[in-house]
Amino acid sequence: MQGTVTMYSTTWCGYCRRLKSQMDREGIAYNEINIEQDPESAAFVEKANGGNQTVPTVLVIPHQGEQSVMTNPSLAQVKQALGV
Repeated sequence: MQGTVTMYSTTWCGYCRRLKSQMDREGIAYNEINIEQDPESAAFVEKANGGNQTVPTVLVIPHQGEQSVMTNPSLAQVKQALGV
């Protein structure tokens, strides 16, 4: 078990597509939320990014340790946050 990863994205975001394909390749499961279709998620992203709707914003909740919110993280950063 690796914890949970939630990616806040949009359909047009190239950085989102790249990170999704990298996580797919590594077998990292994630939930994806399109902030253009979910106002509450858009508000979360704005709060995490100083009022900006910057994507991908990734919320990682590991089984052990503190949750982290990262903006446009690398695959290595996601894996580190998960502890894998």
